[in-house]
Amino acid sequence: MSGPTEQEIRTKAYQLWKEAGEPAGNMDTFWYQAEKELLLKERSELGDPPPGLTDNLPI
Repeated sequence: MSGPTEQEIRTKAYQLWKEAGEPAGNMDTFWYQAEKELLLKERSELGDPPPGLTDNLPI
């Protein structure tokens, strides 16, 4: 798993910003949200469970 590229994150962050009505400031919030969404998408495509879902499974 290599993770999303900077350009993929930038594009997703821009999309999230546009969907939020293009608010001023807090651009880092959109960047981190985009990165998180892309990482979760990549993990689900690889068949990995989301973080936290395996913590309490019986052995």
